[in-house]
Amino acid sequence: MGRSSDHVAVAEVETRGVDGLLAIARERIERVEPEEAWAAAATGAALIVDLRSSDERRRHGIVPGSLHVPRSVLEWRADPASEWRSPHLEGRERLLLLCAEGFSSSLAAASLVDLGHARAGDIVGGFVAWLDAGLPVAAATESDGSLPGMGAPAPRSDIID
Repeated sequence: MGRSSDHVAVAEVETRGVDGLLAIARERIERVEPEEAWAAAATGAALIVDLRSSDERRRHGIVPGSLHVPRSVLEWRADPASEWRSPHLEGRERLLLLCAEGFSSSLAAASLVDLGHARAGDIVGGFVAWLDAGLPVAAATESDGSLPGMGAPAPRSDIID
């Protein structure tokens, strides 16, 4: 039986699984340990972008000086051509993404590379590794009422002992 002209052809796709996707993403991004990320952020050489949910940030705390951009809106906030871009990401050469455990941040960083952020990377082990390294943590602040991912970076001075 032949194909009808009104049928859409479906390309055969190789299934990689999430481990394959992670491996491919991690070949394309810079991965840094939490201590290196903190040092780069402290000197202004990088901006830490926290992808975690607002609930998770309230429960566990945040990295002082980090910018909260939920994973669900990251590409729109990071695309320089998007009408929904975040002014806090514009002109930033090095973005280091942070998630809970260092998995979704790898996939997200690879997406940013595709958007032209050549130095997008992630923090190995995510916020869990950040805590394990004993690095500074601050209480999450309440939303300033702006759209998700459009607020300013958190202050660096609100460190919890």
